[in-house]
Formats: sequence, C-alpha cells, structure tokens
Amino acid sequence: MNTVAAAETLGFFGRDPWWLVLLKAVFVFAFLVLTVLIAIVWERKVVAWMQLRIGPNRHGPWGLLQSLADGIKLALKEDLVVAGADKVVYVLAPVIAAIPAFMAFAVIPFGPAGDEVSVFGTRTPLQLTDLPIALLYILATASIGVYGIVLAGWSSGSTYPLLGGLRSAAQVISYEIAMGLSFAAVFIYSGSMSTSEIVSAQQPTWFAVLLPVSFIVYIIAMVGETNRAPFDLPEAEGELVGGFNTEYSSLKFAMFMLAEYVNMVTVSALASTLFLGGWRAPYPISAFWAGANHGWWPMLWIVIKIQLLLFFFIWLRGTLPRLRYDQFMKLGWKVLIPVSLVWLVMVASVRALRNQGYGFSQVVLYVGAPIGVILLLALLRDFLKHQSEPQEPEPAAEFDPMAGGYPVPPLPGQELPPVPRRPSRAPRLQEALNGSTSNADRSEGS
Repeated sequence: MNTVAAAETLGFFGRDPWWLVLLKAVFVFAFLVLTVLIAIVWERKVVAWMQLRIGPNRHGPWGLLQSLADGIKLALKEDLVVAGADKVVYVLAPVIAAIPAFMAFAVIPFGPAGDEVSVFGTRTPLQLTDLPIALLYILATASIGVYGIVLAGWSSGSTYPLLGGLRSAAQVISYEIAMGLSFAAVFIYSGSMSTSEIVSAQQPTWFAVLLPVSFIVYIIAMVGETNRAPFDLPEAEGELVGGFNTEYSSLKFAMFMLAEYVNMVTVSALASTLFLGGWRAPYPISAFWAGANHGWWPMLWIVIKIQLLLFFFIWLRGTLPRLRYDQFMKLGWKVLIPVSLVWLVMVASVRALRNQGYGFSQVVLYVGAPIGVILLLALLRDFLKHQSEPQEPEPAAEFDPMAGGYPVPPLPGQELPPVPRRPSRAPRLQEALNGSTSNADRSEGS
C-alpha cells in the first residue's frame, strides 16, 4: 500500500518543461542565499541583544544590509595563497564545501506534491524534485561537504588548519551515526524515504510528538553536523586560531562561511520536513482554516519553521560555552548513539506489534515492561555500587615532568613536584628602606 502511494506521489515529478526546472533551481539558489543574508544579520542582532550591545546599525535601515556589505568587503579583499599550500586542492576545497550544501536542498518540499500551483500557466508542485531515497541523497551530499573542510585543512600546509580538518572529520563521523539512527525511526513510521511522503505521513500528528527522542537526537546532531557553537571545535579560535580556514581569505573564506550557513538552513528545513510537519500549517490554523495547506500558503509555514530553527542555532551560540573535545566525543558516542539504538528497537517493536493487531495496552505491557525491568536493575546496580566501601587509592608514583627529555603536563591524579624558588627580596628591601629612613632622621636631628 505504501509503495503504491509513494509511486503515485513521485509521479507528479519529472514532468516539468526544462525552463521550469531551471526556474525552480534558480529559486532554490536565490532562496538559500537570501536566507543566509537574513540569518547573518539576525544572528548579529540577536546575539548583540543578548549581550546588551547595539549590533549592526550602519549599513541600510537598522543595519539590515550589514551581511551584504560584508560579502562585498570579502570579495574586494586581497586574495592570498599560502606559499607552502597544495594550490589545486587549496582552491578547490571551498568549492567542494559549498556546492553540496546547495545540492541537498533540491528534495525539500515547499508544498504538497498533489496540490500543484500555476507558474506562468504551467501546473507544478512546489518542490524541485523528489526521490524514493531522498533522505539517503541528503546524507550523501552532506557527507561530501565535509571533504572540503578536511582538504582545506590538509592543503593549507599548516598545523592548526590540519588539526581543524581532522576534528571536523571525527565530528561528522560521530554525529552522522546518531542522525542516521534518528532518520531510521522516521522511515519505520512513514514507510518511505521520500520527503514528500514523509510529510504526508504526518497527518494528523507530527513526528516530533510521535518520536520525541528521535527529534531531540536529531536537533543535537544537526548542531554538531554544522560545526556550530557549542560544537564548533573544528574552528575553535582559542585552540586552533581559526581552524581549517585559518589560511583562507577573500572569496574563498566567504565560501566557507556561505557553506556553513547554507548547511544551517538545510538541516533546519530537514528538521521541519521530518518532524515538524513540513509545509503543513500548525494545529490551530489548520483546524479552523481549510485552505491553509493549499496553494502558495504552505511555503509560508515551512519558511516560518526554518526561521524558528535558525533562531535556535543563534540562541545556542549566545547561551552555551564551547565544550571540551573529550566531552563532545563522549556525548556523541556514549550518549546519543546508545540512546538512538535503544529507541530504534523500541519503535520497531511497537510498529511490529501494532501491525499484528495488538492493542495499546498490550503494546505498553510487552514493550514497557522489559524496559522498566532494565531500568530497575540499573538503579539497583548503582545503589549497590554506592553502598560498597570505597577502596583506598594506591599511592601514586612521583611524577617527573622532564623524564622524556622535554616538559609534559601532569595527568589526572598526578602532581607537579614543588619548584625551588629563591626567597623573596621584599622583606630585605623593606628593612633596607627602613634603615635608610632612620639614618636620615638621625642625621637631621644632629
């Protein structure tokens, strides 16, 4: 049944004339660039407001043209190429980072596939294209984008960019696993990997309500995927100067910045599509207005959802401090991935039982009871562990920071030996000063 419905929905695509396909592609490009310009100004305004600053207020009315002025400034700056860089890879890296960011947006639906709109007299859906494996296409293009960052760090021929590129590769590998597991729960519930079908399956309840754990995991993973604060470890200025883009300037630096913000828009649109109903209007509006999900109105709802998620990115940047790298990796591998795996097993079990005709109470009993037993055993284990007497720690060996011939910092539990210091000269200086003062007083008295 789902296969037939998906085939009917995908039948709306691939019938547009060439000029309309080109027009849609130009619209997607213009929409992303315009949204990036707005997001940069909005981010500076909101962060300035959170930090009790004024923010941009010079270029354009209320400083709204600040991001456009920054783009022009970057285009007119001197374009430097590092002498020790691999020239070809150094120039191609920003292009490799930017192009996949635009490609991923091709399968995002702005409206229902069956409710076509008229563009210059031609009926067409509000979506560039759709695929039976659209979500896999998005994951593939997002994975290609990280190659630009890694190659930028390697081709610069410098230490800090290389470390930033390696961090970015580890970060994407860690958080794409959790992101893919959150996608799997959506696939199970919707029965499709097509973006238009996933939005159609969120009627009447959004997947953010049905799959809250998957939604939370995806929200965390999308911040790590886009290298945004508090997960901006690949470009941590306190540790790596500027990270992978340290040696870049002018338009090449602007392309990295553009790729970052376009990725933010893409993951926000994907979150809206998978969990927030996509182009569907929120409940109070859709309940009292029959035409809210028809015509051109669906485009308004998904744009509002994208802007709200972009505000979430900005709010995180202005609120949370940057994590340490070990904390960041621990969150991805020891928290998000195990939680996603357990949640996926639960979702698959519930769907299998529901498909076999079991009632809600039976599903809760068969799925909830084993989970409750596991949680009770875990609590009992922690209780018994705290009740056991702590063992006395073994005396640590004396730490020699120069044992290897060069200074090394102490590990946790080790202490630096006391450093011999010469006695302070302050008391002797004070005594000498007091002695000279008393001699001067005696000479004046005589």
